[in-house]
Amino acid sequence: MKSVYVASVALALAAGLVSANAADIRQPAPVVKAPAYVAPVYNWTGPYVGISGGYGWGDDDFRGGAFSGGASHDGWLLGATLGYNWQMGAAVVGVEGDISWSGLDGGGVCGPNCRINNDWLGTVRGRLGYNAGRFMPYLTGGLAVGNIDARVAGNSTDSTKAGWTVGGGVEAVISGPWTAKLEYLYVDLGNGDTIPGTGGTHAEFKTNIVRAGINYKF
Repeated sequence: MKSVYVASVALALAAGLVSANAADIRQPAPVVKAPAYVAPVYNWTGPYVGISGGYGWGDDDFRGGAFSGGASHDGWLLGATLGYNWQMGAAVVGVEGDISWSGLDGGGVCGPNCRINNDWLGTVRGRLGYNAGRFMPYLTGGLAVGNIDARVAGNSTDSTKAGWTVGGGVEAVISGPWTAKLEYLYVDLGNGDTIPGTGGTHAEFKTNIVRAGINYKF
């Protein structure tokens, strides 16, 4: 009977030691997955400034008077931009103005030494875009102003004309406040002034412009 008692005590002591040692063993830390990366939401609201440059081409008509016929032009443009956007949910509404030096120049078969030139061009446009996070496709349109320098047979006129423009493009966030855009504009400045000494001839100026730009948002 005594031996049974001693064995029972020994088993109890052994069980206690095993339990104590098990408690001292460090349990592995639970595995926690890192949260999924979520790109920061870009806010398009605010003023911005930028620069842009591109290429233009178009067809012109000399009409009326003693000379008539078709002409064409092409050349490069470089300018500055100022604008403001308002973000409203998925919509981005904005206003943008720009002024560009223009090298659009060309000629045609309307008469001897028939030339047309545009050396500056500006626009004031509304923009309506879709907020796709860090991308914004948009439509744009509004006022266009520029000069029409037309020359025929040694006679010339240089007049500032207002017309209209429509187009579209896409703007994307580069980093921080910097964005880049690519856009197309169709510009119609209408008729230039009558060229003296041509019996009432005038030139019509219409052009297509594809340009890229970089903007800084404040």
